[in-house]
Amino acid sequence: MNIQISAAWTKVQGMIQGLVTLLPNLVLALIIFALFFGIASVIRRLVKGLTRDRRHARNLGLILGRLAQWTTILIGLFISLSIIFPTLRADDLVQLLGISGVAIGFAFRDILQNFLAGILILLTEPFQIGDQIIFKDFEGTVENIQTRATTIRTYDGRRIVIPNSELFTNSVTVNTAFENRRLEYDVGIGYGDDIDEAKGLMLEAMRETEGVLQEPAPDVLVVALADSTVNLRARWWIHPPYRADVLNLQDRVLTAIKNKLTAHGIDLPFPTQQVLFHDQTEESDGDRTRQREGWPAGRREIPKPRSISGSLRKLAEAQSHANGKEQDKS
Repeated sequence: MNIQISAAWTKVQGMIQGLVTLLPNLVLALIIFALFFGIASVIRRLVKGLTRDRRHARNLGLILGRLAQWTTILIGLFISLSIIFPTLRADDLVQLLGISGVAIGFAFRDILQNFLAGILILLTEPFQIGDQIIFKDFEGTVENIQTRATTIRTYDGRRIVIPNSELFTNSVTVNTAFENRRLEYDVGIGYGDDIDEAKGLMLEAMRETEGVLQEPAPDVLVVALADSTVNLRARWWIHPPYRADVLNLQDRVLTAIKNKLTAHGIDLPFPTQQVLFHDQTEESDGDRTRQREGWPAGRREIPKPRSISGSLRKLAEAQSHANGKEQDKS
């Protein structure tokens, strides 16, 4: 028993001596790794700062900054490991990273997919930070494009995190991709109103509204002959195409169009329906040529409603006749 304890104590002492011997190298490796980590952060900020004022190079700056940061950290890791383990060679590290990369690739397939999609989004620039986009049921302003996901801020003050692979493989509407944007709205006028006059009044209202671009010029088109209205589509262009400007200008344009049309006597009708109720108390009930809703053209005779007493009398006669037949059978 004492021999086993002595052997264990000897092993523990050897481990402690090895740790004490390794401690200076470990401290030096940590210092060097921390130094490279700080240098990597500085390099990333420096690369981003060089492209911050250039809109079309901003995303490229993000990519280069992140690649430079992780490359610097990886170099620092190699140097630190070589200090801790002097016998470790560079080819051993490369081989270890290769085997680990395959294992990590299988374990974190979705994360790597989002990472590659994020790199492609930053390179191809289908949208940029600050653009307003629509993705499925989400709409808002792009806040950040990370290597894993893209965050957008909705107009009601919420943050949506969307995986980059979803954005890269699905359709995305970019409302602010161009400087100008066209808006449209359908206005219904009465069938008795003059279409050309209504068009002229709507164009005049749009041209008088501040914020509507004169070039491209606004226009009005007839788009439908609906049940109750002739539908005219007003179309106008705005700059810039941001959501707040869209809502503000649409409010002013529609208000101006409505006031202009009503001031000149143009009717803005609303849908109406006529509901006919079938009166089952009429003598003509069941005869489609004589019912009220089936009157022939030019007919002047109005079917008379059945009296309640007459209906009861007919019902009693029918019951009496049925009883008589049953008695004859018996």
